[in-house]
Amino acid sequence: MSVPDEPEAGPPTTARRPTPGDPPRRSALDPAVAARLRRTADGLVAAVVQRHGTGEVLMMAWMDDEALHRTLTTGRATYWSRSRQEYWVKGATSGHHQYVRSVRLDCDGDAVLVTVEQVGAACHTGAGNCFFDDLPVTGTITDPQEDR
Repeated sequence: MSVPDEPEAGPPTTARRPTPGDPPRRSALDPAVAARLRRTADGLVAAVVQRHGTGEVLMMAWMDDEALHRTLTTGRATYWSRSRQEYWVKGATSGHHQYVRSVRLDCDGDAVLVTVEQVGAACHTGAGNCFFDDLPVTGTITDPQEDR
């Protein structure tokens, strides 16, 4: 099992997460981009991470405005850890880096798609991606046209 990634060096990141109704924390994120984000009550947007070239979905994490700004300006995938209440750069301690190739905002502004060159495992368990537990689907449709 690999070591979970740790926060990046830099300013203290122990600031309290916003509560519902708080304005987003100040960030150097482009105001035009920030205005398009629809955040959760605690100021976060979902970041779905996809492997460049294959489209494989690797993981899902959370970003606030500052994590998105850091990701866009450094080319290193940076996230907000809800459990540790701090920023973390993927690969900072594990060596399993994510080098950002593109970032897209979804149509509603409540999620971003981060396309990366993944070095090593994407999942903190050491797995290639975080989506390895299949769940049984019992309500299958044999003819996809049937549902239209």
